[in-house]
Amino acid sequence: MTPRTARVERNTLETQITIAINLDGTGKAAFTTGVPFLNHMLDQVARHGVIDMDIHCVGDLEIDAHHTVEDIGITLGQAFAQALGDKKGLFRYGHAYVPLDESLSRVVVDFSGRPGLYMDVDFPRSMIGSFDVDLFREFFQGFVNHAGVSLHIDNLKGRNAHHIAETVFKAFGRAVRMAITADPRMTGIMPSTKGSL
Repeated sequence: MTPRTARVERNTLETQITIAINLDGTGKAAFTTGVPFLNHMLDQVARHGVIDMDIHCVGDLEIDAHHTVEDIGITLGQAFAQALGDKKGLFRYGHAYVPLDESLSRVVVDFSGRPGLYMDVDFPRSMIGSFDVDLFREFFQGFVNHAGVSLHIDNLKGRNAHHIAETVFKAFGRAVRMAITADPRMTGIMPSTKGSL
């Protein structure tokens, strides 16, 4: 199989980002984003998706974390699109339910080529430490727009905001892992009746 790797740089007046990924990795990760809670969540994606990730960002954190979080989502989506190529032979769809104590989240993903984010997560508080929970939607919106995926995220139960966030990102990693896995019965075949994704 051709290595499914990508390296993407994105430089704007707000952020300078470099992301390298290996979709067939071991979950090895390195993050320097300036946003510790985002690093913690990205580590869940790498570990549970079994994807190697190296993400470095210098952003305008003196303003707030919005541009950094959103632009990392954008750049990660671009890296996935590059690494997956024409998507032949993929399972294409993935889903996962992940619990953490009282919290339970479900994530379903389709690498359809059509971006769409459908997120139903109510956090019991607006901040987790110094992290604004509104930024999770910005991260995932950036990702879906540039990876070209339909992504459904639902928190089914939960009272602790940290637990809720962690179940979302773990489930995202596991759903993505399922979707990007090569289907041995579809080798070289496009998983779509349209003939393209």
